[in-house]
Amino acid sequence: MSSAGSEISDNLTTRTLSGISEVDTIRLGVDLVSATRKNIGFLRTVNESQWLHERPTILEAIRRYEGLWMPLMSDLTVGAPPPMILPPVDIEWVWFCHSLNPVRYRQYCESRFSKLIGKPAIFDEENEEYALMRCREIWEHKYPYEPFENEVDSDSENPICVTNEDILNEVKRQRFLYSKFSEPYMCELVYLIAARQRYKGFLYILQKFSDGCSLFVPASDIQLMWLTHLSYPTVYAEDLKDMWDDMGKVVGVWGNVKAKDVEETKKIWEKTFDLPYEKAGGGLALEFDGIASVKPPIFWNVSDTDVNSKYKSMLPRFLLEVCIFLKLKSGMKAMQQDIKCDFLRLRMVRCHRELKLGKPISNFSHNSWLKVWHLYCEFGTKGLILELRHPGGACFKGSTLQGTVEFRWNNLLRAPSLTMEREIEQFRVVISITPPVQAQYLLKCVPDRVTDDSGAMISDVILRLNRYRPQEGRWLSRTVLDHAGRECFVVRIRVGGGFWRRGGETPSAVKWEDRIIEIREGFWSYVAGSIGRAPEKVVGTATPKEATAECQAAWDFSTGDELMINWESSSSTSGLKFTLKNAASPDSLLVLLRGRKMQYQGRELSEVEKEAEEEDDEGFVTLIRFTDENPTGKATALLNWKLLVIELLPEEDAVLALLLCFSILRSISEMRKEDVGGLLIRRRIKETKLGHRDWGSVILHPSSLSSSSSTSPYIQPWYWNAKAVMAASTDNIRRPPAQNYSPAEGGDKLYKRGIIK
Repeated sequence: MSSAGSEISDNLTTRTLSGISEVDTIRLGVDLVSATRKNIGFLRTVNESQWLHERPTILEAIRRYEGLWMPLMSDLTVGAPPPMILPPVDIEWVWFCHSLNPVRYRQYCESRFSKLIGKPAIFDEENEEYALMRCREIWEHKYPYEPFENEVDSDSENPICVTNEDILNEVKRQRFLYSKFSEPYMCELVYLIAARQRYKGFLYILQKFSDGCSLFVPASDIQLMWLTHLSYPTVYAEDLKDMWDDMGKVVGVWGNVKAKDVEETKKIWEKTFDLPYEKAGGGLALEFDGIASVKPPIFWNVSDTDVNSKYKSMLPRFLLEVCIFLKLKSGMKAMQQDIKCDFLRLRMVRCHRELKLGKPISNFSHNSWLKVWHLYCEFGTKGLILELRHPGGACFKGSTLQGTVEFRWNNLLRAPSLTMEREIEQFRVVISITPPVQAQYLLKCVPDRVTDDSGAMISDVILRLNRYRPQEGRWLSRTVLDHAGRECFVVRIRVGGGFWRRGGETPSAVKWEDRIIEIREGFWSYVAGSIGRAPEKVVGTATPKEATAECQAAWDFSTGDELMINWESSSSTSGLKFTLKNAASPDSLLVLLRGRKMQYQGRELSEVEKEAEEEDDEGFVTLIRFTDENPTGKATALLNWKLLVIELLPEEDAVLALLLCFSILRSISEMRKEDVGGLLIRRRIKETKLGHRDWGSVILHPSSLSSSSSTSPYIQPWYWNAKAVMAASTDNIRRPPAQNYSPAEGGDKLYKRGIIK
């Protein structure tokens, strides 16, 4: 056969994925949705259990698996389904890895036990606990001198004989398997149901067209289902007994494939189901001709807890992945001359209404689906709008609208396989999404009016409400806004004491040790226009400490943390070093590293871009937590103390991140004897109207960025070009002259003394 495509007639009646019956495809003997959820949780546990990957532990686990567990299972499996017991985690991991090579696993079982050893289908947590407890009872009865748990010392130098190199190699190969399926949306029920249906479709084309294709390349969602199916060996063998040889053509999770093989798989899928093969959450995450797939710009984090849920003013941010495919209608064999100049425009329903991404339509055909855009959107954007436009309009400028179609996220979540198809003039459009999952919090701090000791803004309005009783104390204030521009905290820095009266009485600077930083939870209570009172609830404070032999600046936080700062030169931040201690939590080590680290390191850059990047890196600090689950460290927050912008995972405390940001800025301002972060600004700066260009609301995948007509920094991760993204609150700031500030607030001299000296 010359190619897979020649095996399928152009006149073949296409099928729908949801229309595949049990007669058409393979009947699955296990609940793949429940089994996959369990497997992802298991892989996550294995990934976080560092002890499980030490060589002595692995060798002991293989010994226990081969010499104890498999003989036990063989004895208990006598002409019946597998017993409802589960082994310790080390044995379960070896068993899982071994079963992913079905041919060798089958040969191993038949050569040793003359039968295939299966795994019980236990998905409920309570049943799992019972199965593990029951297994312990059986184990202790059969092996009274063998501990149930793997108790080998990871530092042990006593050699353990390896009798099966194949199993050892399989365990080593799957060490980082979780990294392939760690996206949090993969545990969502709607995603797994869609993935199971696509897996059935994959088995259908494999069954029908295996003779015409040398290799079949599974998309990531299909591969996830396939690995789960493999992990139940007896079920897998029974389900695919008529396709055993054909399954050898499926490329494994660590496979290296050629572009030709991928195209053949896509072609068969598209001609069979008349849908794109790839989808959101179902891409091809394999190596092509030795080159790894493009790394997504979004760091998907899986977290069981959101420590910021205690702050009622903070609302979670949800993100979803979106893929858009287009093709000409089948009746249009060639692009008509009068529409070759037309182009498509993508807009959002909400949050980023300024966004206008264009794509010429001259490359579209009726033979195959073309991926037009791959992006990540906040759920708050509500959906997207596609417009077909023709260049030229009134006075030969702009463009005229030819057709439009709208896709809403809520409708897509209810659609089969999370995919929806619509038509726009001569084109068919298919959009797929992933279920929305909680993403990182985004916070930025903007200048606001000076406040008094009570939290009220210094104003004649407040003075009248107070019956002209002078307002005592002076605090620099900053309002903390989330990704949607909502007020969630007010940060205040104490600068002066006393009050102002006509006739010469003015506020005076407080002692250095009294210049505390205070964070209040909530939003301003406005009494007249932009004049208001800060929320009453104080959730965090930072108090400056005298320099010691260990550090040149230090702060005590109400969270129990202590920050110490050292620098090599007062004229440069390149030698900055941070130390963070918490006597109450010695088991959790916190480290602050200058610059963007780990997942925030960003993209591949040219030499010229690298120089600009190093300069832009000055204000960044990465917060890294080391725990038993993450002994190599996990970046939980990225701070820019110069711009006062923060991105943090739900598991990281927003108040701690804000205290760090302001403390570092205060210390560096004193060190350099200049206002490096605009703290002397004492008025709210006019920003872009909410909904026009909300930061973080839309992020383009690098594969779409390269072909995009837009160069806007707002469709890239904010930390790639932080100054440009934050322009509304940084570059566009023009410090009001001193005479624009009310004398009652105190003059520039007071605030310079409080911040710089």
